[in-house]
Amino acid sequence: MFGLKVKENGDTVVISWQLSKVEIPKDEITAVTLDETYGGEEKTAMRIGFPYATTERILIKTTKQNYLLFTNNRSIKDKIERILSQK
Repeated sequence: MFGLKVKENGDTVVISWQLSKVEIPKDEITAVTLDETYGGEEKTAMRIGFPYATTERILIKTTKQNYLLFTNNRSIKDKIERILSQK
């Protein structure tokens, strides 16, 4: 199983996991927070990552769709915030 990967591609944040790739325009992202609940507080969020045996849940709120990332790597949140600060 591959872990989540986050990178910047122009004006988008690209999240890759296994064979999936999600591109989120930077200007649509309104917040990046940690979700301390087990399955995620946001019921309609698109879930990315393997939910079992992961310790961190990162919620990306956007104007169109919310995303819940399941990971063991808390630094992914910092990386997304760093990408957004370079808008």
